Amino acid sequence: MSYAENPYRAPLYTIAANAAVDERADFIRKTYLNLGGAVLAFAGLEAALLQTGLAESFVGALSQTRWGWAIVLGAFMLVSWVAENWARSSVSTVTQYMGLSLYVVAEAVLFLPLLYIANRIDERVIPTAALATGTIFIGLTAIVFMTRKDFSFLRTALGLGGLVAMALILASIFFGFSLGMIFSVAMVAFAGGYILYDTSNVLHHYRIGQHVAAALALFASVALLFWYILRIVLAFTQRD
Repeated sequence: MSYAENPYRAPLYTIAANAAVDERADFIRKTYLNLGGAVLAFAGLEAALLQTGLAESFVGALSQTRWGWAIVLGAFMLVSWVAENWARSSVSTVTQYMGLSLYVVAEAVLFLPLLYIANRIDERVIPTAALATGTIFIGLTAIVFMTRKDFSFLRTALGLGGLVAMALILASIFFGFSLGMIFSVAMVAFAGGYILYDTSNVLHHYRIGQHVAAALALFASVALLFWYILRIVLAFTQRD
């Protein structure tokens, strides 16, 4: 099989950091175009769902059982694993885009209850959270691109942090307590760390041809950041 057919099996020099300037620039451009497309698709899908009765029905179904959110979260984790594997496919570009599309749909379903509640309380909550998320993402991205620093050293800390966060989230579901503002602020910092890590991977570790997988990783980090900024904005709005 040729390099053109399977870029994931290409030699070391095809890592974006070691590729020719035009190849590296094209890889970065494709990565962020796909990221932008994923964000727009997510926004469009959520807007469509919020304008129908599906959002209210979904929220109502979740409220019927204590374990509803645990089931949704478990399904999301499973679908995410499948989507990420498809996005890294070395066989088919179509499979890669199927993975990215599946992940966007999964995030849209996961976000639907929170966005429905936020929109019911104050229509300004979602745009405010989106603006804050975009500002932070652009700032962190600029840091990586300007410094060219490799943040791969964050991998272990982010992995451990993710395990702790997941344990706390599951505990809150099973034992019925609420994770407060401090947790949300900590998770914003955690998501920011992932944006630094994923962005530096785009510059230093992904290979030419892996732009779909890179876009999915960035989209996941942006979605995580948006989720907790949305929770913070919503909490402040409810206090007014």
